[in-house]
Amino acid sequence: MHRRAAIIHKASLIALYGNAVLAVAKIAVGFISGSLAVVGDGVDSSIDVVIAIGALITAKVITKPCDREHPYGHSRAETVATTMLSFVVFFAGAQLLLRSAATLISGGQTTIPSPLAIGVTIVSIVGKLLLSWSQFHYGRRTGSAMLVANGKNMRGDVVISSSVLLGLVFTFVLGLPILDRVTALLVSIWIVKVAVGIFKEANTELMDGSEDSAPYAAVFEAVASVPGAGNPHRTRIRKLGSILIADLDIEVNPSLSVAAAHEIAVRVEAAIKGRLPEIYDVIVHVEPAGNREAGERFGLTPDEGK
Repeated sequence: MHRRAAIIHKASLIALYGNAVLAVAKIAVGFISGSLAVVGDGVDSSIDVVIAIGALITAKVITKPCDREHPYGHSRAETVATTMLSFVVFFAGAQLLLRSAATLISGGQTTIPSPLAIGVTIVSIVGKLLLSWSQFHYGRRTGSAMLVANGKNMRGDVVISSSVLLGLVFTFVLGLPILDRVTALLVSIWIVKVAVGIFKEANTELMDGSEDSAPYAAVFEAVASVPGAGNPHRTRIRKLGSILIADLDIEVNPSLSVAAAHEIAVRVEAAIKGRLPEIYDVIVHVEPAGNREAGERFGLTPDEGK
């Protein structure tokens, strides 16, 4: 866990310094050159700086051991941080959207931005490509949803900067300053869209949901591989940051001793951990074969887990 946190810390520092340089450069050049689209792109990079700071804080929190108030540990701090990230991104996008729309309606900005805006935008595209790659690389290496989400955000930034560049080129070629304002408006809409996507993914985890059926399939295959274990049901898998916790019911021969039934449960637990390395804990409840309890709620069976 500490090694994972160290890698997240390293990735967050890369994102922090890289985005800080790009944000300052784009906002300064945007105002100097008179390009609202470049300023908006710089604001988006400023958001990434805030995100990186949040990731640094989160990297420290997730290493804390479980305690009385947090018996499952602190891994879900990563998901909470991702949710907060989505709100920050949404707020910035909404602010830029309102400003762009107001400028467009008022008919402001009648001068064409200077060529300096194109130069800083090209630098931004290259920088964001490298930063996005770093976040995806370290995110997949550590199984960090937060870093992967940040990687997606920065990949979206590449699209944003490319759109800004395209808008600037057309602005210069056609001599229409309004295109810069239209580009800024489109950039803001994209930022809001990215924020909504990040929130939906984080919310699924906070609700203990999953759009990936593979872990369930692995659990059911693991149970099937253990002699004496049958009918896995009420199976639930909870994701806490990068780790998984599974609990399920299995049925065994009712004539077995408690010790023998426990041994089967232990083998089921080992089989599940063997198929899912990210499993942190497995809780197996043993029932006699043929047992049917009225009112059993929640959890999946092999048929429902497909």
